[in-house]
Amino acid sequence: MNLKKIICWPPLLAGVGAGVTIAILAYITFQSILAGTNYGLWLAASFGSSVVVVFGYPNNEFAQPRNVLFGHLLCAFIGVVFVILFNISQDRTIFFLAIGIAVGISVMLMMALKI
Repeated sequence: MNLKKIICWPPLLAGVGAGVTIAILAYITFQSILAGTNYGLWLAASFGSSVVVVFGYPNNEFAQPRNVLFGHLLCAFIGVVFVILFNISQDRTIFFLAIGIAVGISVMLMMALKI
């Protein structure tokens, strides 16, 4: 009987890595000195999907450090620009339109820059 086949090492390691990473981000978001924001700065939905790709499929092209790091930086930059440009914190009427445009531009730029 092969112990590695029974325990399923890759899924186990991926699950542990993802759980630890999200736990650290949740701690930073809600318990650390950086927790003073209302935006959940460190615990975003994109981190959850990135954790699945990075820890679940580490050999995938999209799981490489360059793509993960620069993809998050680019999208965060575009998000901040749109929050400032459309004054989203004050005007909630254009909130959905601004988010849609920001995500569309982010996807286009990530594909164009191959990140």
